Amino acid sequence: MTAGEAPARRPPRPVTPAYLERAAMAYLERYASSAENLRRVLRRKVHKRCRERGEDPAAFHAAIDEVVAKARRTGLVDDTRYADARVATLRRRGGSTRAIRARLAAKGVDAETLATALQAGDGDEEASARALARRRRLGPYRARDRAAFRDKDLAALARAGFPFDVARRTIDGDLPEDET
Repeated sequence: MTAGEAPARRPPRPVTPAYLERAAMAYLERYASSAENLRRVLRRKVHKRCRERGEDPAAFHAAIDEVVAKARRTGLVDDTRYADARVATLRRRGGSTRAIRARLAAKGVDAETLATALQAGDGDEEASARALARRRRLGPYRARDRAAFRDKDLAALARAGFPFDVARRTIDGDLPEDET
């Protein structure tokens, strides 16, 4: 090695079932996850490691599926519980049904589980719209000059996925009695 050259990196260790379990546990310690999302995370890790080692990642897909199945059997991953918790959180933050459906579908929650979670969760679209308006200081939560910003406030709620009639009632309405 001559001056100025970086030392050669050793290739990473091979992918093993123990490595996959450790990676899954490390991820699940930090984040709640659906089974499909955990599968995606593990596949990304395997693909990266295999790319660096010059191996075929397809050989490890069965091992990934086994780790995900084991996480499901032990209760570490439960799509129903995950969907219920995420729906409740997103509703409190002001998420529309449309936005929640898109976010959870992107995380790999199947349509049936998602529909059940949306029905079981507080499906009050109006309350979610008010929560978003409160958080972003739109409509009745605006300090002054509500009329000048009405169209922009309506557009903000529409971009968040709320139907026009819900957005209009939220923006044109008054502060709820418990918030005055």
